[in-house]
Amino acid sequence: MKRRDFLQTTAAASVLPVLMGGFPVGAYGFSPELAALTNAAVDTDHVLVLIQLNGGNDGLNMIIPLDQYSALMNARPDIVLPQNEVLKLSDLTGIHPAMAGLKNLFDKGQVGVVQSVGYPNPNFSHFRATDIWTSASDSNVTLTTGWLGRYLDGEYPNFPTGYPSTQSPDPLAISIGSVVSNCVQGPTVNMGMAIASTASFYQLLSGGVDTAPNTPAGHELTFIRQVVQQTQVYTSVIQKAAGKAKNLSALYPAAGQNSLADQLKIVAQLVAGGLQTRIYVCNLGGFDTHASQVPTTGSTTTGTHATLLGKVSQAIAAFEDDLRLLNVQDRVVGMTFSEFGRRIKANSGRGTDHGAAAPLFVFGTAVNPRIHGTNPILPQNATVNDNIPMQFDFRAIYGSILKDWFGVSEAMLNELLPHNGPSFPYVPVLRTSVVTGAVGAAEVNIAGFSVYPNPARDQATIEFEAEGGHVQVLVFDTMGREVQRVADRVLPRGKQRLRLEVNGLAAGSYYCHVQEGSRVSSRLVVVLN
Repeated sequence: MKRRDFLQTTAAASVLPVLMGGFPVGAYGFSPELAALTNAAVDTDHVLVLIQLNGGNDGLNMIIPLDQYSALMNARPDIVLPQNEVLKLSDLTGIHPAMAGLKNLFDKGQVGVVQSVGYPNPNFSHFRATDIWTSASDSNVTLTTGWLGRYLDGEYPNFPTGYPSTQSPDPLAISIGSVVSNCVQGPTVNMGMAIASTASFYQLLSGGVDTAPNTPAGHELTFIRQVVQQTQVYTSVIQKAAGKAKNLSALYPAAGQNSLADQLKIVAQLVAGGLQTRIYVCNLGGFDTHASQVPTTGSTTTGTHATLLGKVSQAIAAFEDDLRLLNVQDRVVGMTFSEFGRRIKANSGRGTDHGAAAPLFVFGTAVNPRIHGTNPILPQNATVNDNIPMQFDFRAIYGSILKDWFGVSEAMLNELLPHNGPSFPYVPVLRTSVVTGAVGAAEVNIAGFSVYPNPARDQATIEFEAEGGHVQVLVFDTMGREVQRVADRVLPRGKQRLRLEVNGLAAGSYYCHVQEGSRVSSRLVVVLN
């Protein structure tokens, strides 16, 4: 988006960051993401909290494939975690020791992990990759609206004219933090409201404004901020909601020590206070760990990335505890995301470079508490270009949450998440009992999946068991680019054997990816000359 257009479309949201001084809180009255959620076909009091990890999170240092540890050690000898210090989520998969709070929630059934989330043909630019994730576009398509803003535009075409109203008195979405997410951007105006900082939020409640310099210009700025605050249409409803609830968890760190925890603390207070806002967007920066991801001396369980992961874990653990104590835990589902992951191989600066797919968390009492997908397959001798291939398209996760949490119809999902190809498969990130009232969780692995011979020279056979549905069989190179589409059609139930032609591929490593509905698996395939 051009700077001029950005200023035009975010004008409505820019007011609050100015008048609320410590934390950016953004309430988007018109937001694509928010629109989809707040105007779902089913009336609901459900709340979605998005946590954006800005900079590109190193998924291999967060969720550790213990069955691939030797390959991980070869690729990252200077930064890899000691195997005996990884916290186990299962016999095959672990989590960074700095994330003990999330490990505890996983054990309680309140966290799910989705492996290798990305999209075909990934982009490694922070700006473009962020646009792709927040707009939910194909990598070769540019959209200027957010994935929730598009839905809101259809439901509230005249927004902000006529809002707030008796039926919709509260902000449609609220963004808290220094970064205003494009997720809730509409075609002409942002659909939400932004709180630029936690300090801003508490000034809003008290009626204060940010301190300006003691100069003539500063005095004018103070006056402008006061006028803006007085005319802010949602101030009274936010003040009213905040006045009805107080945070109860003792797990929150002291104010200012963890900006994400400070943001989530506000969300919990507003949800418990009865604010009917459906979407909250929070963020934590600093994940662009090209250098000094771990310290030059001392344990690799410490350092820049460990500190960031610890903040994420601490914040979510305190938030979930607060929601429980406030008795609103069943109304809230959260999800983390980052614009991309990092490369498999570490660089010479004890860091990692821009990569492709990475895991994400879903959290709350309604989530399916499992590891979705399988550990990524790592080459024993990774090169600087090797990436984690996609197992789940991020838009499949978006669509599944919209469908199950907000009751968005299948037809509407196809409009909200436009793309080339068939509909995105359903991924059961929420518990079946939440969706249907029944008990059970869907298996997400492909049975009997193998590729042989492997290594292959001219051709290979892809074998797996199909359940009788639409199947995608894709081949990606180590950069995450799609190089071959073996199948993209409905296959009958039973054992399938598909031919993989490799004689047109350059020698090297590739990933074969098979997905049918929520079932997905990947295999490393080596091509010989």
